[in-house]
Amino acid sequence: MQVSQFFDPKLLNKYNTSGPRYTSYPTALEFHDDFKHKDFVQAVKDSPNRELSLYVHIPFCHTLCYYCGCNKVITRHRDKADTYLEYLAQEIALQAPLFTDYKVKQLHWGGGTPSFLTDKQITTLVALLKEKFDFSDDLEMSIEIDPREIEMNLAEHLFSLGFNRLSLGVQDLDLKVQQAINRVQSTQFIGDFIAHAKNVGFKSINIDLIYGLPHQTLENFAKTLDKAHEWDVDRISLFSYAHLPSRFAAQRKLRDEWLPTTQEKFALMKLSIETLCNYGYDFIGMDHFAKPNDELSIAQNDGTLHRNFQGYTTKGGCDLLGLGVSSISNIGHSFGQNIKELQAYYKAIDNQQHALERGVSLQDDDVLRGEVIRELMCNLYLDKTKINEKYNINFDDYFAEDLPLLDTFIDDGLVANTAQSITVNQKARLLIRIICMSFDAYMKKHINQQRFSRVI
Repeated sequence: MQVSQFFDPKLLNKYNTSGPRYTSYPTALEFHDDFKHKDFVQAVKDSPNRELSLYVHIPFCHTLCYYCGCNKVITRHRDKADTYLEYLAQEIALQAPLFTDYKVKQLHWGGGTPSFLTDKQITTLVALLKEKFDFSDDLEMSIEIDPREIEMNLAEHLFSLGFNRLSLGVQDLDLKVQQAINRVQSTQFIGDFIAHAKNVGFKSINIDLIYGLPHQTLENFAKTLDKAHEWDVDRISLFSYAHLPSRFAAQRKLRDEWLPTTQEKFALMKLSIETLCNYGYDFIGMDHFAKPNDELSIAQNDGTLHRNFQGYTTKGGCDLLGLGVSSISNIGHSFGQNIKELQAYYKAIDNQQHALERGVSLQDDDVLRGEVIRELMCNLYLDKTKINEKYNINFDDYFAEDLPLLDTFIDDGLVANTAQSITVNQKARLLIRIICMSFDAYMKKHINQQRFSRVI
């Protein structure tokens, strides 16, 4: 892959606007409180899928990272997790009977910080999930880790419970950057833990990195990228820091003058992609990198890569059930989200016997457009003939009002549109979100709203 083709400054400046990440279509902006629990139950009954991906949200963190926009609860008191786990257990007991004929193929714990939990709490929660759901023998089981608050033997404990994938939040290894974002951590410990986890038996280890943070320079971020290569991790998630202090109060602690300029941030992105590709990683989608033998790389080569609220995945045939505060489900032709605030979540479990707050039932048009956007996002290619056969439409007629929006990309050599297919040129990979917006029927009403991050 010729990496230099991604970085035409003229094109990137022209199209560097705000847009959805399309972890769902419609996006979460379209969720509404008219979607009720009965609609969720009906979606389970109507779903053609009988394989399940479980997402469990653990909201707690020991300290506040100033860049973070996640749904989290900052506390040093682990007993708060006991109360949360009691209510989470109630939600699991209430939801599981709806999925008795499902086989769980994937389990992911996110947050917050799932490693906030004690070994005993983790064991109890795993046992409960395995008791209530039917787990596949080849289960993919992953958990997000904060390397600042763990002991080395956590790897053994997690592996003994069945976890086979780890994701570590690293973000940046430079001390000045870490101090600015309130996330000081030991580079030596992270490297030692990754090596130890591999020896224990973990088959896949991911690290998260962020570019665009305060005080980042090409020189210091290059050292972080070099360490990622030295640690020989299987996947790297590289995210662009979105500075939205009006939405996230903690970000107000990060002064504007500390942040890289637009040009400097672009240079950091360019350095990151070039470095990781030169180290042999495949560039997956917008912000993920994987070794060529990783199943994400294989799926993209096969044209079977999928995308959901957890990012890129190979489990495209699974319904997704979110458990815990703020978690999102994708069941059949529906999306549903739990209450975001902790005390309100507890009250809902007590009073309503569920925590669903909002969602959306998909219309036929939503399903069709969702597949078009997902195929382009994941595989940079859309076979119109397959869409025509699957949905009994004529693609060009159905999307007659949308296809002209591709003209500017076609004129710039970024997209090819024929009677049989739409192909996104490799040099447009960084702009795929903007290209997909052409097929987003909801975008017109958000066009002037800064509700999405910039693509670069």
